[in-house]
Amino acid sequence: MEFLSGVLDFILHLDTQLSALIQGAGAWAYLILFVVIFCETGLVVTPFLPGDSLIFAAGAFAARGDLNILLLFGLLAVAAVLGDTANYWIGKIIGPKVFQKENSRIFKKSYLDRTHRFYEKYGAETIIIARFVPIVRTFAPFVAGIGRMTYARFLSYNIIGGIGWVAVFTFGGYFFGNIPFVRKNFTLVVVAIILISLVPAVWEILKHRKAGRA
Repeated sequence: MEFLSGVLDFILHLDTQLSALIQGAGAWAYLILFVVIFCETGLVVTPFLPGDSLIFAAGAFAARGDLNILLLFGLLAVAAVLGDTANYWIGKIIGPKVFQKENSRIFKKSYLDRTHRFYEKYGAETIIIARFVPIVRTFAPFVAGIGRMTYARFLSYNIIGGIGWVAVFTFGGYFFGNIPFVRKNFTLVVVAIILISLVPAVWEILKHRKAGRA
């Protein structure tokens, strides 16, 4: 619980936390950002890590000259693609065994079922669409591996989705992150990004429950 509280505090104060990280770690900040994005997309156990908001914040710091925007974009795009690739192979090798327990705290079967419904509706394009939806983003490549989607087909969607996702938030932060209103209300902007990202998933849940009652 204390760990999750720390993660939440980091997310809500990304501007100050990221500033301290860049000043303290120097060039190693790139590696740390790379690892966070890789884990957020590549490990089924870490869907709570910041993705959209962290990339946006990093882009904003690049606009201030603290990070190199092209190096940042390239590294995070590679991290996103490699993360989904790792997740795909984890799903392919391990399969649904880890989701057999209904009440598991980490491997919640409801997450898997929710992603599977999302997958059935949007098909292989889910790999691209899911990039912009927290939690679904982490489980979509895992489900693709379980579903035995060919790796060649998965990889094409993975590359398009990974590059597109990182580009939207990196350059979004770069061009809009230093607008006076955004800088002054950075925490609110981060919360807004998270809430907007959750809209598709919430909408699908509500539709599913409505259909179930009907």
